[in-house]
Formats: sequence, structure tokens, C-alpha cells
Amino acid sequence: MTTKEYRQIAWDDDSEDDCRQLVRLAVREDLGRLYDWTTVALVPENASGRALVAARRAGVVSGLPAARIVAEEYDPQIEFSPRVQDGDAVNRGQVLAELAGPARSLLTAERPLLNVLGRLSGVATLTRDYVNAIAGTQARIYDTRKTTPGWRRLEKLAVRAGGGSNHRLGLFDAVLIKDNHLALGATAEHGRYTPAQAVAKVREFLHSLAPDDAHAGMIVEVEVDTLEQLALVLPAGPDIVLLDNFSPNELRQAVALRNADYPNVLLEASGGIDLTTVAQVAHCGVDRISVGALTHSAAWFDVGLDWI
Repeated sequence: MTTKEYRQIAWDDDSEDDCRQLVRLAVREDLGRLYDWTTVALVPENASGRALVAARRAGVVSGLPAARIVAEEYDPQIEFSPRVQDGDAVNRGQVLAELAGPARSLLTAERPLLNVLGRLSGVATLTRDYVNAIAGTQARIYDTRKTTPGWRRLEKLAVRAGGGSNHRLGLFDAVLIKDNHLALGATAEHGRYTPAQAVAKVREFLHSLAPDDAHAGMIVEVEVDTLEQLALVLPAGPDIVLLDNFSPNELRQAVALRNADYPNVLLEASGGIDLTTVAQVAHCGVDRISVGALTHSAAWFDVGLDWI
């Protein structure tokens, strides 16, 4: 099967830039362009300190490169030394990193640094639970755009750390035709698009781009709500068909329909899937399962700072 895949996010210059912008906002939130008055009042200016960042529960770590940036943005003199790597499974009490530097800076940076690790490790831990739940099937777990505004790249990195895969990063990344596009693309001339008509229209648009335009080869994904729509859209040549809120029986029928004549089209299940149902969905034979809960419902991963 020759198929296209969405770009998978890795830590790069864009990730670092996004992270620094978030951290600078966090600094402003905490300090209001002033000072940590409690620390200034009680801690000598020349005092130094060391601390360990430790997990308070078992799970999967994500956000260590981001935590390093938090330390740097608060004070370049802070030394941040990770003891594990993003994607590592850790036990309760395990040390994730060591911090050393000016005591005032360590105290001021503590909460934002733990917030970053807690949020991203929570996403990675929940993702790992989903990945483990479908082990032994051909399906893969994907995230969605249901991310915290401004945090998308970091949260998608956390999904990767948990063993999941990235769906499109943004609207610029691919074509994904949903029901609202079919309705709002309507004109007096042709009325509401069918999914198959929309795919044909998009293919025509992409073909009109310059031959050297990288966007001409973008993934084209389309959402369908019924088996009837699936049967009509498969001949139009989408790369991926999103099966929205299909029952397990409908998913099995969809897979059989695809396998019969269009084996190169990927099928993605989505809609209301959780840890209690994801294995059943995977065993229906779909290739991909997109889960918004990975980023919009991940529980906080408890981490703490233990002073040495």
C-alpha cells in the first residue's frame, strides 16, 4: 500500500520559537514586569541552590526541552540537566532533571517549569494509554487540532512522546473536507457539494497550481457520515476518508468496502472514541483513529521540585 502521511512533528527551531513565546508570556503572568517580592524579601541575592525535578506518579515524560527553555528565559545562569528523555516511562519518585543556580531564580522559575512538564507529560501519558490499548492491531492513534491555543506544537510533540502520531499541524498543512465545507461551498449554480464532488473540486484546484508548488501534493482527506457517502467518494481518489461517528458494524463494512476496490485509501475513525471503546474500533480494521481527548482532556501529570 502506497499512502501519504501527515508531517510528524519533531523538536526544531519552530518548536523552540513557539516555546520561548509561551514562556515569555508565563514570565509576564507571574512577575508583571516586576519581581517575585517574597523571594526578594527572604532570599539573599548571592544565595545559590540545587533541586531535583521528580515525578509524583508513574507515567510518560514530555517537555524536557521546553523546561530547559523555561530555565533559560528566567535566568541563563540556571543549569538544567535532564536525567531522562522525552518519551521515557518513569516511576513515581523518579528524578527527571536537576537544577542548579541562583536561588532566587530557581524559586521564581519553579512553578512555570513544573507547569510545562505537568501539562506535556500528562498528554504523553494519556497517549501511551491509548497506544497500549490498541497494541496488536494495524491502527495508529492520531491527535487533532483540539489543542490549547498557542501550545499546539508542544502538545503534538507530547503526543509523539507518548507513541502517538500527528494529524495535520494546521489549516495550512493539508486539505480536510468536512461537512461545513460541503454546505458553505454551495452556490446557486451547483448547490451543496457531495463529498465526491468536493474531492474532485479540490483535485482540480491542486492540479491548477504550479508544477513546482509543494502544495500540489498535499494530502486530501474527506469526512463522511454514512456508508453510502463512502461508496460514492472512494472513486474520487481521496488519500484518507474520515469515518465520523460510525458504529463498529459500520466500520467493519467500511473496511470491507475499501479493501474490495480501493486498498490505497486510508480509513480514519473519529468521534466520541475513548479508552473504553478504542480497542473495539481498532479491531474493526481501520488504519487510523483520531482522538481529541489526547490534548483536550489529558490529566495533569504531577511533578515536584525537591530541594537538595
